[in-house]
Parts: sequence; C-alpha cells; structure tokens
Amino acid sequence: MTRVDLDHKDAMQQEAVPSVSDDANFTLNRFPSYKIGADNVIVEVNEDSNVPSLKEIVVKETAQLLEQQKRLSVRDLAKKFENGLVTAAKISDEAKFREAASLDRHVLLKKLRDVLESLRGRVAGRNKDDAEEAITMVEALAVQLTQREGELIQENAEVKKLANLLKQATEEARKIVEEERALACAEIGNARAAVQRVEQAAFEQQKLVSRNFETQEIFIEDKKHRNKLLKDLEELMKEVQEARRIKMLHQPSKVMDMEHELQALRIQIAEKSMYAIQLRKELAMNKKLDDNNSHLYDLDGSENLGSCLRIISCTNSSPDISNCSIQWFRILSEESKKELISGAIKPIYAPEPFDVGRYLQAEIISNNKRVTVTTTGPIDPAAGLGNYVEALMRKADTEFNVVIVQMNGQDYSSNSIHVFHVGKMRIKLCKGRNTKADEQYSTSMQLCGVRGGGNAAAQALFWQAKKGLSFTLAFESDRERNAAIMLARRFAFDCNIMLAGPGDHAPTGA
Repeated sequence: MTRVDLDHKDAMQQEAVPSVSDDANFTLNRFPSYKIGADNVIVEVNEDSNVPSLKEIVVKETAQLLEQQKRLSVRDLAKKFENGLVTAAKISDEAKFREAASLDRHVLLKKLRDVLESLRGRVAGRNKDDAEEAITMVEALAVQLTQREGELIQENAEVKKLANLLKQATEEARKIVEEERALACAEIGNARAAVQRVEQAAFEQQKLVSRNFETQEIFIEDKKHRNKLLKDLEELMKEVQEARRIKMLHQPSKVMDMEHELQALRIQIAEKSMYAIQLRKELAMNKKLDDNNSHLYDLDGSENLGSCLRIISCTNSSPDISNCSIQWFRILSEESKKELISGAIKPIYAPEPFDVGRYLQAEIISNNKRVTVTTTGPIDPAAGLGNYVEALMRKADTEFNVVIVQMNGQDYSSNSIHVFHVGKMRIKLCKGRNTKADEQYSTSMQLCGVRGGGNAAAQALFWQAKKGLSFTLAFESDRERNAAIMLARRFAFDCNIMLAGPGDHAPTGA
C-alpha cells in the first residue's frame, strides 16, 4: 500500500498557490490597476501618483482665470476661455477613461473573488486562512471602489457644469471680439480716408507750388498755405495715431456705461431737486397767505438770478405802490441781520450774483405803516452760468457788446453799440478807437447790477470806473450781464480788490 505524506501534500499546495498579498498593495489601501488584454490576460497599468486630481485641475484653472480677468484684453480673455473649454473637454475625456477603468476594476475584483472562492474550497491550513483574508480585503476594496465611483460621478457633474459655463463665456467673448473688431475696422477706415485726403491735399499743394513759384508774393501765400496744410496733416496724423491706438487697446468698458448712467441719474436728481425747491416755495407762499389774511403786497417773479422781482398789490385796498417808500434788503436767512442794498428803492429789483444764496426782502412804508415782503427761499443761481464763467476765465480779455444808458447819472443820447472789455488787470469801455474809460482794478472802482428800473434791469449794470466817472450799461442778455459781473469780480479778487456795489460788503464765504 502506498502511504500518502500529508506534510508533502501541504508543501505542494503552498508551492502551487502563491500568496495573494504579493499582488495587492495594502500600503496604499487600494488594489493595483489592471486591464484585460488579449486571451483574457490581465495586464497591470502603471499609474503616475503625481497626476493631480480632476477637482484640483478645475480649481487651479478657475483661480487663474479670475486673477487675470481684470488685466486681460477681450481677445486674450476669449482665448483663455477657449483654452479652458479645451481643458474641460480633456478633463471630461479623462473622467470617462477613469470611469471605464473603474468598470474594468469591478470586473477584475469580481473575477479575483471568484478565483479566491474556488481556491478556498481547494486548500486547507494556512493557505485557506490567507485566501479568506484576501477575500475580505477584496470586499473592502470593492466598497472603497464604490465610494470612489460616487466621488467620480460628482466630479463629472461639476466638470460638465464648468464646461457649459466656459462654452457660454467663450461664445459671449467671441461676440464681443467680433463687435470690437468691427468698430476698430470702421475707425481704421476713417483713418485711411483721412490719410487719402492728406495725400490728395499734398498732391494739390505740390501742383500749386510748381505752378505759382514764379513770383515772390505767390510764394509767400503758398508758404502760408503749405504751413496750414502741414498743420492739417499733423492733426490728421494725430487722428490716425489715435485710430491705431483705439484699434490696439479698444475694448468694451463697463465703467463708461456706468458713468453715463450716473450722469443721467445726476440730471434726474437735479431736476427732482429743482422741482422740490419749487414746491417748497409754493408751500411757503401758501402758508404765508393762510397765516396773514391781511396780506397787502407780495413779490412777483422767479426767485433766481437773471429774473426781475416786482412788488404787487394783493388787495384793492392796498395803497398805490408808486406813493410808497421802498427799500430792498438782502439777508442770509429770514431771522438773520438785514443788509441794506444801496440805491434799491424801486418796486422792481433784478437780483445780481451777490444775492445768490440769500433771501431778498422789500420794506414798504405808506402812511407811517411798515409792510415787509420776503422771498420764499434764497435766490437760486442761473443754470449753466458757472460753467460759462469758468470758460471765460481762461481768456485774458473778454468782450461784451453794450449800450450806454447813462453816463455820470445823466441819460446818454447815443444808442450806438460799444464794447465792454473785462480783462485780468483792467476794464475798458470803447467804441472803435474812441475810448470812454480804461481803468485798472482799484478800491475806488464799483460794479454791480442796476438797482431799480424797468423790466430791462436784469440786463443792465452800474460801473463806476473811478470817482467822478460812472456808467449804466445795457447788455444783450441777462446771462452776459451776470457773467461780466462775476468775471470782473474774480479778476479783481486775484488783484486783492473786492469789487462790489455802493455800500456792499463781501458775501460770506467769498
């Protein structure tokens, strides 16, 4: 009989079945990557442990785009979006490849578990324990692989979402680039047309030079014309350079759009503010009428610079205004101290620049009875007058057409037009070569609006050039009259002279 050696049998089984732990990488807690080759041969795939994950690549690309968004041009931004779209496509392909590899791993784990199950039934002893341990580890790896698949599905969804966003942004950037390219082409076309005009003008100039070079007089005229053409050429070249600069640097600016919107909002706010001020004045006037039923007089006219204020009777029982004594005052507020306006003793008064921001009050005395009327609010400035004066300040001398109404308090017989020069150092009144007055700014000089008179008072001013020489001048419009007063006072202030009317004091904050 043949005796079977159990120890030898165990040794043969150990040599026939290698340990499962030789293939599994338990240090990394994952099973090595495999793929099924020809003839169902399992081939191990080398993986690079330094390859970043899908989520890290997406975060890195997004951070780079956000950092460079403010300093990139539209074309560069579109290029970046296209690169990001390509990168997202590559990442999506890589995710699909990893998903396919994950399916292969599932197949491999299932086959491996089947093999281990078959081995566990055929082995005994220590090999059987190793097989059971390997089966447990394969099941744990299957659970980890399932969790990894869940994370992979979530990352795939994020990649698809990012790819859609990048695609949409790329399309928008491409549209913006096309629009800007069209604008740049139009500006380049204008520049080319300007260059052609310059070349045509230069050609005509060359023909003119060759035809008229015979006489010195024609040569001089031609030289002037050539200088003009050269100047025009320089201006056109500047336009060409500006067109090129726009072509190189042109890109849509949301800041400009926001500035336009802010400007429109400022205009609307100013209109609403003016409307609110008007309503406030009307409410104040109605309140005064309600509080004082025995109101005898009132002020008629717009309470702003460039208008005329007229005292009118409110009832039939009011004394005739022509028989009353009148005096106008200016006050900072209705409760502050009054400042007398010298010479303003007529029922009509035209506010001047000193009155802006102040209340005006008229005191009427009749039969030893004193009545006062006050504007509902401070005098408002004229619209656009400040910008007009600022533009005139850049000139050394500004001319205004005027008519002399009075000279030294006496009516002036001639109604001919004179020129009123307001300069930085002096004021001059002349007609052609005939000079009526030419005086530097001094403490004896006075300049203010006409205080009293008819409806034309808003267009007239009083000017005392020096002691013993004064004029009443009528301008073409109230805007020019107020501009002349403000301009002369600013130039005089630069010369340390406070130019005002008789008895006037410098306004607060002047």
